[in-house]
Amino acid sequence: MDKTNPFDLPDDRYYDAESHLWLKRDEQTGRIVVGINTIGLDILGDLAFVSLADVGSAVRRGDVIGSLEAAKMTTELIVPISGIVIGCNEEVLKDPMKVNEDPYGKGWLFSIDPSDWEKEKAELVSGEAIADYVARAKEQIASQNQIN
Repeated sequence: MDKTNPFDLPDDRYYDAESHLWLKRDEQTGRIVVGINTIGLDILGDLAFVSLADVGSAVRRGDVIGSLEAAKMTTELIVPISGIVIGCNEEVLKDPMKVNEDPYGKGWLFSIDPSDWEKEKAELVSGEAIADYVARAKEQIASQNQIN
């Protein structure tokens, strides 16, 4: 993975194409760790503030689970999978730049015990479809840059 290229995404996880979030499932526990991918970070810029739902909150795919405030904009954080929030990254809440520094590692945002993983994972991007997702994201960002 090339840290300088926001379009170089790890292929060992799932992606929500709308919110630019990544999901990584622990095969032993079934729990899902969620973070923002480098495409989303490229769009937002350096994070200044992160807010997240409380641990224990029940969430459904599409719900607002928090917000991200960054140099370029503020956006709602939309949960990509239904379930119960079982963890929030306290280090990221204290220092949001950890997300920009290590988005696929120590910069994770929250974890969920999923309620309907087998059904909902079909709505996420994974495997060979990642290349198409990246190509669409590049086109979208390029067209937005031309408008601005």
